[in-house]
Amino acid sequence: MNSKLQHDLDNFENILEKTKQQGIDFLSNIDNIPTSNTYSINPKTELNELGLGSIEALKEFNERLAPLMVSSSGPRYWGFVTGGSTPASIVGDWLASVYDQNTQSVTSQGGNSALIEFETINLLLQLLELPDSFLGGFVTGATMSNFTSLAVARQWFGKQYGKDFAKNGISETINILTATPHSSSIKSLSMLGVGSQNYTVIKTIEGNREALDIADLEEKIKALNGKPFILISSAGTVNTADFDDFETIAKLREKYNFWWHIDGAFGGFAAVSEKYRHYVKGWEGADSITIDCHKWLNVPYESAFYLVKKEHVNLQIETFQNSNAPYLGNPLENFNYLNVLPENSRRLRALPVWFSLKAYGKEGFRDLVEDSSALALHFANALIENDFELLAPIRLNNVCFTLKGEHNQEKVTPFLSALNDTGKVFMTPTVYQNKKGIRASFVNWRTNEEDIRIVIKEMKDLLEII
Repeated sequence: MNSKLQHDLDNFENILEKTKQQGIDFLSNIDNIPTSNTYSINPKTELNELGLGSIEALKEFNERLAPLMVSSSGPRYWGFVTGGSTPASIVGDWLASVYDQNTQSVTSQGGNSALIEFETINLLLQLLELPDSFLGGFVTGATMSNFTSLAVARQWFGKQYGKDFAKNGISETINILTATPHSSSIKSLSMLGVGSQNYTVIKTIEGNREALDIADLEEKIKALNGKPFILISSAGTVNTADFDDFETIAKLREKYNFWWHIDGAFGGFAAVSEKYRHYVKGWEGADSITIDCHKWLNVPYESAFYLVKKEHVNLQIETFQNSNAPYLGNPLENFNYLNVLPENSRRLRALPVWFSLKAYGKEGFRDLVEDSSALALHFANALIENDFELLAPIRLNNVCFTLKGEHNQEKVTPFLSALNDTGKVFMTPTVYQNKKGIRASFVNWRTNEEDIRIVIKEMKDLLEII
């Protein structure tokens, strides 16, 4: 064994203890760690010939690289609908690294850790009050969840013409209908060969809405003259957390032939609260659903899962199976995640989620969703009182706003830049209904009213300068 490796093995407990203490120090002080910084490094360093060993590497990390880190998992990081890491999720994440499983099979091909994934998906279905008619699995994020779901939808579309797109390529124009898709869905269409511009835009409901207009949807459907199509709908749009009317869409399924996909990356968690569950009423009728775990579930990056109806498992296997790997066995008789997902190499992503669900239960996540949404409303009210205006109503956890007055539109970008530069908060820019705006997302388990007070004070101070 290499001498440095041997030394690390002999001192493994000490190495982990130092690492653990550094993690505790960071998390204990996360309220005071900036949400952004301007620190930089020259990444073109020389690779050491003999190696440093873990302790010396940790020292160099602390000297050069640790200052790059920001409190993106902290209570005032309100950009990109970013959650944090709860204690239970960190336990699961650390153990996922320790056990280092390549999670594939439920029938012991070098271990059957996929049973943990099956159990975790079952727990998630209970949390979201969805039926067990869905088959699910973990991927890196909403992009890969949308990609997985839409890849199966693409295969379904080909079958409507008696064709196998996975084997022979796309030979028909795929009809995509959507109103306010997330960029990850559009990126997925690009990666799938459908084309990032090859979709038909459905009008949105009048009256400051991002949800699709059902009447216009049906007009667009009729214009297809009976041709199949894929509908991408939203459970929580990225700007204003708006929801499409799933009950009415479900009724359209009785009249028309289409694959129904729901992007519920963060908005799907409305299902855990009686206050907000009506937003997703009827979504169980979808063919596929995207849910992101490193948002409202507050587990470490990278974690999301797809849900596809079990009735489509043959299409999913046709899309992703390792047909050139006979040692994996029959993909229907011997379930293996390699045959239903893009990645062949898969860490045990389910474990941080399993620990979170077991540790905090339905009540814990119901409280998190309802507290986050209450904080969004509290922040919105504070904005109205302090020379800002809302661009959309508060439906859930996103606040879309701007500086009050048309004459201040030119100041929105420099204002946000200056605000983020304070390191006290991080929010993202947006454009909504042709107005420059700012978006704040409340999903972090640590955020409280004191954080809102701190941010409002920073915003008021900046208004006097800009």
